Amino acid sequence: MTDDRQRFSRSTDAVHAGVPRERPHHTLGPGIAQTATYTFRDTADLSAYMEGRDPDPDREEYGRYGNPTVRELERRVAALDGTDDAAAFSSGMAAISTVALALLGPGDHVVLFRDCYRRTRQLVTVVLERLGIEHTLVGPAAVRELPAAMRSSTRLVIAESPTNPYLYCTDLEELVRVVRGAGRVRTLVDATFATPINLRPASYDVDFVVHSATKYLAGHNDVMGGIVCGPTHLISLVRELRGVLGGVLDPHAAFLIARGLKTLGVRVERQNGTAARVASWLEAHPAVARVYYPGLASHPSHDTATRQMLGHGGVVSFELRGGRAHAAATVDGCRLAQIAPSLGGVETLIEQPATMSYFELSDAELDQIGISASLVRLSVGIEDADDVIADLAQALSAAGG
Repeated sequence: MTDDRQRFSRSTDAVHAGVPRERPHHTLGPGIAQTATYTFRDTADLSAYMEGRDPDPDREEYGRYGNPTVRELERRVAALDGTDDAAAFSSGMAAISTVALALLGPGDHVVLFRDCYRRTRQLVTVVLERLGIEHTLVGPAAVRELPAAMRSSTRLVIAESPTNPYLYCTDLEELVRVVRGAGRVRTLVDATFATPINLRPASYDVDFVVHSATKYLAGHNDVMGGIVCGPTHLISLVRELRGVLGGVLDPHAAFLIARGLKTLGVRVERQNGTAARVASWLEAHPAVARVYYPGLASHPSHDTATRQMLGHGGVVSFELRGGRAHAAATVDGCRLAQIAPSLGGVETLIEQPATMSYFELSDAELDQIGISASLVRLSVGIEDADDVIADLAQALSAAGG
């Protein structure tokens, strides 16, 4: 972590934190170290490296263990998130899976907040279960349920803030207080929806902060990656296992994510403002049954979000009164927003989770996991807010709303 991490605003940190003042060849931007392996001058040079006597702390042996371009990205995100270190991965799921496998073994227990990305739920309830790792699901952001869910074998608590897709915000101060009282338990918060601009979970002593860098950090829907931030001793464990599992980030992808970071502050500020306007507009629309946005006083997490976030994010979820068919017609009627999964890019994206992420489930099965068939998730881009609202207005009108 760089010494100047607290000197500037978060938007300025997104441009400068963790960036070296001087680079090889005096370039302003980072080079792309497009290499699979590294060379050694002679056997003595190799021996010095293997014995930890190499004067260059960033020197690597093989591409699966590290890369200069990737390492600079890791330092930048760690500095922006206010942590000692970070490890980059080929995707957000590679990041969170590696953390879980680094910490857990047969007989251990995980607590997962129920409102979360479906693949995270699948990791915990299916993949880890096969390995003899048990789990308990608790309600969305329901920290009050944590004490009853904890066991002597609990080793990890996984939360999102805000959550996907209902945007509940976990009280991180209370989360850490409960978990610390339980002994040898680590906390992991997926802060993808928040970004380090709106929220820094490490400031609440959360152990691991995870981002799908595919989303806001990169910001252009053109690259995939994941980042885990945390203290040096824990990130070292994760980085070591990454070298075994192989979920490494490509150096060109690292370059693109690092480039996207420079505009993170201005993009998120714009998206915060647009999403707030869209949410208020939707809440007043007669065809909309309910809006989920933590910036609204009507959202259950409004007080928590207002207390611990600088902005409320760029995602708005809402339910329509006409059910599944009305939601589908509204999504189809959009001309500016494009139908696509993912979020956090410069383009506004829209989806109906019942059709996109949970297409194989019936309405009754959706109810069992807490997903409404009439739910629509909107990720605003950087377009003019009036244009986004006008697009939704004509789509709702065309859909009969």
